[in-house]
Amino acid sequence: MADTTASTPPPAAEATSALTPINIVLLSLFIFLIYMRLKPAAPQTLPRAPPPTVFRTFTPPTLLPYNGLNGMPIYFAVRGRVFDVTSGRNFYGPGGPYANFAGRDASRGLACGSFDEEMLTKDLEGPLDKLDDLGDEEMEALQGWEERFSEKYLVVGKIVPVGSEEAT
Repeated sequence: MADTTASTPPPAAEATSALTPINIVLLSLFIFLIYMRLKPAAPQTLPRAPPPTVFRTFTPPTLLPYNGLNGMPIYFAVRGRVFDVTSGRNFYGPGGPYANFAGRDASRGLACGSFDEEMLTKDLEGPLDKLDDLGDEEMEALQGWEERFSEKYLVVGKIVPVGSEEAT
């Protein structure tokens, strides 16, 4: 009898498929992680710049509309300089404790520590308040306010009387 085992090749090992469910899940996860790593990032957006502020010359009547009403910014003058106090709307805007200074020259009221309406110049067409009658203590208080505003708020202009050569 002839030996048949020696002449016949051994049975072929069963070929296993690489596409098993676990391999498909792992391959998908691998591809997803590579995609997340290499995908371009969304461009970062910068905050919108505030509108440019132009230094300008105001007269009392041209400063008056800057009182925070109708969406207007809030400006007021202290010793000839006009400050944009819009960021302090809760204090200087409509309904705030200093609202009567909005759109006006606040120098006398700040110097005297009074926020009453009678501290404001009634005649907007007349000369500016020179503050000549204020004492040293009141002028020192006014200087303190002015320094505080200079540190916190932007100066957007100056105030001049109506009819001045500088008035535009």
